[in-house]
Amino acid sequence: MSASPTYENTHEHLRLLAGSLDSGELSQIKQQLNDLHPAEIANLLESLPLHHRRIVWNLTNPDYAGDILVEVNDQVRLGLIEQTDKEDLIAALGSLETDDLADIFEDIPQAVVHEVVRSLSNQDRRRLKSVMSFAEDTAGGLMNLDTVSIRQNVNLDVVLRYLRQRGELPDNTDKLFVVDKEDHYLGVLNISDLLTKPSKHTVAETMITDQKALIATLSDNDVALFFEDHNLVSAPVVDENNRLLGRITVDDVVDVIRDEADRSLLNLAGLDEDDDMFAPVTRSAKRRAVWLGINLFTAFLAAWVIGLFAATIQQIVALAVLMPIVASMGGIAGSQTLMLVIRGIALNQIGKTNSRSLLWKELAVGALNGVLWACVVAVVTGLWFQSQSLGLLIGAALMINLIFAALAGATIPLTLKRMNIDPAIAGGVILTTVTDVIGFFSFLGLASIFLT
Repeated sequence: MSASPTYENTHEHLRLLAGSLDSGELSQIKQQLNDLHPAEIANLLESLPLHHRRIVWNLTNPDYAGDILVEVNDQVRLGLIEQTDKEDLIAALGSLETDDLADIFEDIPQAVVHEVVRSLSNQDRRRLKSVMSFAEDTAGGLMNLDTVSIRQNVNLDVVLRYLRQRGELPDNTDKLFVVDKEDHYLGVLNISDLLTKPSKHTVAETMITDQKALIATLSDNDVALFFEDHNLVSAPVVDENNRLLGRITVDDVVDVIRDEADRSLLNLAGLDEDDDMFAPVTRSAKRRAVWLGINLFTAFLAAWVIGLFAATIQQIVALAVLMPIVASMGGIAGSQTLMLVIRGIALNQIGKTNSRSLLWKELAVGALNGVLWACVVAVVTGLWFQSQSLGLLIGAALMINLIFAALAGATIPLTLKRMNIDPAIAGGVILTTVTDVIGFFSFLGLASIFLT
C-alpha cells in the first residue's frame, strides 16, 4: 500500500528543509516556508529538533505566526512563545479570530494578554469573554462566533440582498440560522434552498425546524458524535435559554477527532498528546518515569506471585517454560475486551442499561475461547513434555485466565469511568497486572496441588 499524498508531502518538505538547514541556506528556507500553509509549517516545527526549530521559527513569515501558534501542540507553543519578542507576539495574536485566540489564551504571558485585550474592539472583547466562559472541551469552547442569523418573517429575496450587502460569508457556511427578536434559535435555512426555492417564499415557509442545536456545555466528544450521526457541515450552539451563541463547523470537529485519537493512543503508554516530541531529555524522562515506576510495581507483584511457588518450579522445570503462555494468552484476550469496551464508552454506546449484557457476552466469549485454546495447548504440551497431567493442568489454567481476562477487560474501564479516570490511561496497566497474577497463580497453584 502506498503512502498518502499528504504524508509524502510532509516527509518531502521535512527532507528539503533539513537539507537547507544543514547547508545554512537561510534564503531558501524562507522560500520553502512561504510556499506552505500555516498548518503545514506547524507540522514541520513539531517534527524538528529544538535547535532547528528555533531557526525555522525565526525565519517564518510574521503574518503566519498567529495561525501557526494555534496549530502546534501545547508544549511546542510554549517554547515558540518564549522565543518570540513581546511586540511580535502581540502583533501575531492580534491577527487571530476570537475563537482561535481563546484556544491559546492560557498559554500567553500575562503582560502580552493585557496588551492583546486592549487592542481588541469592544465587540471582540465580548466575544472573547463569551468563548472563555466555557471549558475548552465543550461545544462552547469549540464554537466560533462568526454566524449569519436571519428572521423568519422575511422573504428569500430579502435574505439574498442582505447576503450580497455583506459581501462575504464565513468559511463552511452551508446554512443560515433563524432566530427571533431575542436571538432564540428557531431553525436553519439551507443555502441550497435559498438559491433554488421561489424568492417570494418566506424564511418561515422554507426553513428546517427539526435541526437540533448543540447546548454550549455539551462535551466535545458528544459534539463529534452528533456531527457523525447527522452528517453535518455546521451546527448552531445555544445557551440553556436556547439563545444562539455561535456555531461549530466540521473542521473543528475533525480537530476533536484527531486529538481524541492521539490522546487515546498515547494514554495507553502513559504519555500526553501535548508532549513535545523533541522536548529536552530530562523533561521527557521525568514524565515517563512515573509510568515506568507503576509498571515496575506491577511487575514485582507478578514476580512475588511466582516466588510463592519457587519450590514447585524447582521440582518441575517445565513450569518455568510454560508460564509465559498462560499470562500472554490472558493478556491478549483481556486487551481485546478492554479495547472494545473503551471504544464503546468513547462512542457513548455503553451505559448502565447494557453493561451487564455486554459483560455476560464477553464472559461467554472468554469461556468459548478458553475451551478451544485450552484443548490446543493441552495437546501440544502433553506431546511436548510427554505428560498428560501437565497438559491438562495448563489447559485448566489457561481457561481460568481467559475467563478472568474477559471479566477484567469488561469491568476495569467501566469502573475507571465511574471514578472519572480515563480508562485509556490506567486500563492497560491494571489489566496486565490482573492477567499476569491470575495466570501465574492459577497455573502454579494447580501445579503445586496436583503435580507435587
